[in-house]
Amino acid sequence: METILRGRGLTRTYWLGKTPVAALSGVDVTIGRGEFLVLQGPSGSGKTTLINLLGLLDRPDGGTLDLDGSPVASLDENTRADLRRDRFGFVFQSFNLVAVLSAAENVEYPMMLKGISKDARRHRANELLASVGLSDKTDVRPDLLSGGQRQRVAIARALANDPEVILADEPTANLDTKTADEVLDLMAKINAERQVAFVLSSHDPRVVARARRVLTLHDGRIAESSAA
Repeated sequence: METILRGRGLTRTYWLGKTPVAALSGVDVTIGRGEFLVLQGPSGSGKTTLINLLGLLDRPDGGTLDLDGSPVASLDENTRADLRRDRFGFVFQSFNLVAVLSAAENVEYPMMLKGISKDARRHRANELLASVGLSDKTDVRPDLLSGGQRQRVAIARALANDPEVILADEPTANLDTKTADEVLDLMAKINAERQVAFVLSSHDPRVVARARRVLTLHDGRIAESSAA
């Protein structure tokens, strides 16, 4: 499997007042093209911190992170922002949709940042919303959508710029069982059809059961790695 991301010895420490808290301590991880990886572990184990480092939302204090074999941890913020926009998609527990924008406008937003024309981005937004079963919700704002529909909009938005990796932090945490299963079905379908790598952080056994590879984190370290 072709490696997209590789982290070696990743560390990240936060400070609570004058007290250091090690969120990650020497983590090694690789992400391959088209894989479906779940990071599991209890709250505070380092899952979200690792997601943020892999997606270039944060920088490690130590270790190296390579994208396609090139180091990215020390790149300037503008370059990192361009890489996030062009190579990654993000799905969050709280959806993180822009409340004043319609579903289609939310999906268009990453394409607007890339300079894609209005007509082209609207056409693609409509296609993506149709692909996640929301062709009748293009002009609806997030507050008028159910939790499952909002997460589907978030997935469509994550796909907007044709990413290689989608990082999802607790994507089922605010969803009921039926809706969570539908969202996971959708992610698995996209993973299989588009060969987009998915990295999901979760302690939900339904999410873990879908993984083809599981990394178990405990106290900022990888306690176990297993293939499904």
